[in-house]
Amino acid sequence: MHATRSRSIAKALTWRVIATLTTASLAYIFTDGDVDIAIKVGAFDVVIKLAFYYLHERGWGMVEWGIGNSTLQRG
Repeated sequence: MHATRSRSIAKALTWRVIATLTTASLAYIFTDGDVDIAIKVGAFDVVIKLAFYYLHERGWGMVEWGIGNSTLQRG
């Protein structure tokens, strides 16, 4: 099984929406409702973590460990 680059990008984007909303919500809570800081933290978070997630996903795409033809694996 081989994941395409576009699939990796789509997975990264959908995950980043969830994760950025979580981070921005926490920033909002911890800054006593400062919307400006929450937005800035969320924006910075999405840029940095999207890049790292994509690199992580592509890196794991080059690792064969854990995937393979089930008829060839015997434990």
